[in-house]
Amino acid sequence: MLLPLALALLPIARAHIHDLFDTTQVPFTWSDASRADFDGVPAPPLEIKPLVVSGPSSNRVDLVFFSDGYLAEEREKFFQDAMRLANDVSRNQTFHTVKPLMNFWAAFTPSKESGVGVGGEPKDTPFGLYRDGTELRGVYYAKPEVAEAACSSLENQCDYPILLGNDPLYGGLGGRFTVITPSPANGALILRHELGHSIIEVGEEYDGGFAYFGPNAHDNASEPVPWQHWLTDPSNVRVERSVMPMQDYAWTLLNTTIPWSVTFESSGTFSRHLVRFSVSGLPKATDLKVDLDGIDLDWVPRPNIGLDRWHYDVYREGGLDGGSHTLTFTLLNGAREPAAQICNAEILEFGDESEFVSTPGHYSLYPTYSINNVTTFRPTNEACLMRLVTTPNFCKACLEGLWLKLLRNISLIDSIEESCADDSSTLNLALVPLAQFRTAAVVGLDESYAVTWYKDGLVLSGWTNKTRLDGAGPGTYAARGQIHNQRSES
Repeated sequence: MLLPLALALLPIARAHIHDLFDTTQVPFTWSDASRADFDGVPAPPLEIKPLVVSGPSSNRVDLVFFSDGYLAEEREKFFQDAMRLANDVSRNQTFHTVKPLMNFWAAFTPSKESGVGVGGEPKDTPFGLYRDGTELRGVYYAKPEVAEAACSSLENQCDYPILLGNDPLYGGLGGRFTVITPSPANGALILRHELGHSIIEVGEEYDGGFAYFGPNAHDNASEPVPWQHWLTDPSNVRVERSVMPMQDYAWTLLNTTIPWSVTFESSGTFSRHLVRFSVSGLPKATDLKVDLDGIDLDWVPRPNIGLDRWHYDVYREGGLDGGSHTLTFTLLNGAREPAAQICNAEILEFGDESEFVSTPGHYSLYPTYSINNVTTFRPTNEACLMRLVTTPNFCKACLEGLWLKLLRNISLIDSIEESCADDSSTLNLALVPLAQFRTAAVVGLDESYAVTWYKDGLVLSGWTNKTRLDGAGPGTYAARGQIHNQRSES
């Protein structure tokens, strides 16, 4: 189907014929109160390298990877890690559409210690990244004032700072600073997810969180839906029937003596169910057995996951019987005891397809359950990386939010340049390379620019959709650009 029309307008830039047209960018800034706390903090020494550059920083959104936990001799490793992540994000089918609006840079500062701190203790690094414990979840920063000083020192070349911690395993954080690791399995996935928080300013979509807000969240099914224009069936707005009878963020180290288990109750009124969990420190299928009510779920680890964390879904047709059920994780390989961990586990139950549409691409009201078991609603079942980090795409509501957020800080006109000959001039309009000016077309994305020229406030109809205006005589000229963007889906 075709998505509704998305339209971005460029305010008309005006100049006399012998002036260049100006463009401006809203820089990355903190609130006045927060900024005052950081005044006077010196920026660390930074070695800057371009990674993926689409245009001038004065008219792009710039993302900068800052090194943390990389020794001087690990400098090249940092640049390689940053390049791999920048390429993955900018080539990803979600972010590839907005790639012409973004620049990626790497900024290296050597650390005195290698790696990321654990147990709440940061190492001697520029930004002091650390984990609360040893579990593979959030990575936090101890020196936000240094991170802000580093970003501010780059002026309009740093809109969104990304603190890259030198650790091979899962971890991240969104918000004021995006924090990630270069984990081969998870780094790029976590980066996309955390950039959703940082750029779009949306909350979570997965169950068991506490922050549900933004264009992908709704808390009252009786009120108008924020993603009404994306609904598959706007004439039948309903809540898809599901329930979460169990969720446990266990963060428990496994041992071969006592299996980890959790018991929950089912009403027995649903047609299908899903067992969802994540584990770490378990690279082989022979390391762990996962069973529900004594039935082996035949868990198999992601190939080449090593000791890193990964998320697993076991979808099962047929409903659970009413009454008590037990999910059990049994460590089979004692050699894994120093690292093997059950991170979280969850049971979801669904109605049949007439009650709960699981078809990919369906937009409705899907329940999400917070850590306090408060229900909010999201646009899709499992079609957004804000719900599942292993999903490659944003849902349409988040993708729309991404476009609108980025375009808020960008002019669609990079520049207008003048060349003179005799008594007339030629004006050349340089547009941000979207639509027909992309270096590579995006499959399924239908875009076009509309350009209108003005002279002394009057439309020059003969120059509509032209990027070059010949024979310009004395006067005041202006150009207006619009981008029409619609996406088809298979």
